[in-house]
Parts: sequence; C-alpha cells; structure tokens
Amino acid sequence: MANLTLIYGLRLLPEGEVTEIKDATLKLANGHEAHVTMHVIEGSREEIEKQLKQSLDAFFSFYPEI
Repeated sequence: MANLTLIYGLRLLPEGEVTEIKDATLKLANGHEAHVTMHVIEGSREEIEKQLKQSLDAFFSFYPEI
C-alpha cells in the first residue's frame, strides 16, 4: 500500500458560536477538485475526545484494506 495523506483541521470555539460550516475544497495534482466534509462535535473536553476517537475508528473501518 502506498503512503497516504490524511487531511484534517481542528478548532475549538465556544458552543453556539458557529452559525455555518461549509465543505473544504481541495485542489488535486491532476487538476481536479475534491471536497472534505467538515464535522462538529460539541461537549466537554472528555466528550469531544471520546467522540473524536470513535469517529476516527469509524473512518478507518470504511477502508479495511489500509
């Protein structure tokens, strides 16, 4: 398996501060564009960490060949 690139971003803001989230647009080497869906997790630090770990595990379950 070739090396991969994981694209992600994190930012903490006070709950209720965000009014809209849009997909991030990526420009690929072949000239095409791709999109990354942004996700929101709210709660205490412990709740956010737990959900983030579960989400990461779920993400990789979509790609069992990795």
